[in-house]
Amino acid sequence: MKIGIIGAGAMSRAIGKHAVAAGYSVMLSNTRGKSGAESVAQTIGCLAGSAQEAASYGDLVVLAVPLRAYRSLPSTELAGKVVVDLLNYFPHRDGVIGTLQRGEMTTSELLAQQLPGARVVKALNSITVEDLLKDARPAGAAERRAMPVASDDADAKSVVCEFVNKLGFDPVDAGGLAESWRFERFRPVYCVALDQDTMRATLAATSRETTVPDGYWLYNRKVLL
Repeated sequence: MKIGIIGAGAMSRAIGKHAVAAGYSVMLSNTRGKSGAESVAQTIGCLAGSAQEAASYGDLVVLAVPLRAYRSLPSTELAGKVVVDLLNYFPHRDGVIGTLQRGEMTTSELLAQQLPGARVVKALNSITVEDLLKDARPAGAAERRAMPVASDDADAKSVVCEFVNKLGFDPVDAGGLAESWRFERFRPVYCVALDQDTMRATLAATSRETTVPDGYWLYNRKVLL
């Protein structure tokens, strides 16, 4: 399976590094053009391209860009693709988006509206770059960290669960896109290391009223590890 990654920042590099190590063919891109991704791609041993090229290349396409860039994503090339949504909402960075601010939809539902035909899956948004690099473990390893995965497309969700597993984490089915708020910012599992059973239980116990302070994960990120 080929992996396209839109974005060439730290998270893109970390995912690309793990994906190459897992045996995937990877193309990394930069929304500002191919040249901005070439040096990064060389360091992890993958291809470089434009955002449109990465979207066309990948059977699975990872979106690792700020949420504010969602309107500029290559929607034509992403139609029909399994799209992994890492986007988190930061109003001070992304601008206030009323539907998100009021809790009327999740970031993934917003993205799915923007990308008709894309098979959107929410995953890998609830871990820091540092933890993504250091917490990956082989399948079956003790204290393997869990990663929630949500989608309205069961087949796409299955593909992403296997991708998450190959990257070094235990996937946890977190329902559809409308339920993905359970692992967005200000929720108890966001960026906190939990095993599969604890992740499932915490997601199930999280209600709309269950919130934690911004930065909560800084003090609770090592619950498991």
